[in-house]
Amino acid sequence: MRAARIVAYLALALAPPALADEPFYLKDGDRVVFYGDSITDQRLYTTFVETYVVTRFPAMNVSFVHSGWGGDRVTGGGGGPIDLRLKRDVLAYRPTVLTIMLGMNDGSYRPFDEKIFQTYANGMERIVEKVKAELPEVKITLIRPSPFDDVTRPPVFEKGYNAVLVRYGDFLKELAEKEHAKLADLNTSVVDATKKAFEADPEKAKKLNPDRVHPAPGGQLLMAAALLDAWDAPALVSDVQIKLESKSEPKTQAEKTKVSDVQWNDGILKWTQLDESLPFPADLKDDVIKLAVNSSDFVKDLDQQPLKVSGLEGSDYVLSIDGEEVGSFSKDQLAEGINLALLTTPMTKQASEVHNLTLKHNNIHFTRWRSVQVPLSGIKSAHLDEAIADLDRVEAEVIDQQRAAAQPKPRRYELKPKV
Repeated sequence: MRAARIVAYLALALAPPALADEPFYLKDGDRVVFYGDSITDQRLYTTFVETYVVTRFPAMNVSFVHSGWGGDRVTGGGGGPIDLRLKRDVLAYRPTVLTIMLGMNDGSYRPFDEKIFQTYANGMERIVEKVKAELPEVKITLIRPSPFDDVTRPPVFEKGYNAVLVRYGDFLKELAEKEHAKLADLNTSVVDATKKAFEADPEKAKKLNPDRVHPAPGGQLLMAAALLDAWDAPALVSDVQIKLESKSEPKTQAEKTKVSDVQWNDGILKWTQLDESLPFPADLKDDVIKLAVNSSDFVKDLDQQPLKVSGLEGSDYVLSIDGEEVGSFSKDQLAEGINLALLTTPMTKQASEVHNLTLKHNNIHFTRWRSVQVPLSGIKSAHLDEAIADLDRVEAEVIDQQRAAAQPKPRRYELKPKV
């Protein structure tokens, strides 16, 4: 079963990583705030992005605050009018990086209306203006609204609502150019992947965005990939090549990792590897996430961890890492290269632990914000500020655990003939 899974992903495993023309957008010391409506409030694409950054750049200190509120428009919403939302949920955190995704509610789920659009355009301009007035050095990423699903179900009116969102996104492109902001397109690539998924499995593709508005984890993973692409996120985790020759020591080439203590005796190859980072913990046991990954460039663009071993004499080999069997491969597969990021390895398990801590610290912050700070703001209490401070301290402790869990560990590899 495991071997079949490996064969199924072999083509993806061999995809060459895209070369980033620019260094990664986020820098050490950055404070990121994600601002938006219910799609951001789901804390899915945002936590995927956070986990990617923490695992791919474990030595970099970047903080994240997730400030989406369901139902929001450019004028604000359930969390208060826009000025209050910005003051309390953005400016208070003094972000160096701010992402803004609004538009799904602003278009009112109807055909394009010029008056409604002008309210949106004026509101977005005002948000950017107000934030830049308070934080002149802030880097803003404007996000084209994620899709309304007009792919897996027929449009509710001519051309469909997503066409309206695309027009809103076209305005954001102009605004980004005018304000020297970054633009991230969380619509086009998600629609393209949804179309491909729909061709492969129509019923399962509907689960990428069950209610057409709020993507499930598979759809939100595609959104995270689009944002990371706009930020020039690197694809490579590590790259190891080992060449075996009968009359000489094994030759190794390594990128973004250190290979040591290479031993080749009695047909068994062993080595120690200390990578600079971890792979992304995409849950490929989830059929919808797996469909999203297979229908997109996620692996090629963001999750490459190739291992190549040439010169093996046997026909089939078992790969173990830290004593844990991770798969069986033919010598041809190993010579061509396998993508460790797609396998269940100690590294992907470690990255999953990091993601669990990402979710936990964000849940603590959500409780602090939505169950204490906002609803109790009008209540006189001698202990309210103390309670908020206590929750902040608990969250900080979990973040410390998250960062500690993201630190790569030396791993012992063994490749031996399959009996």
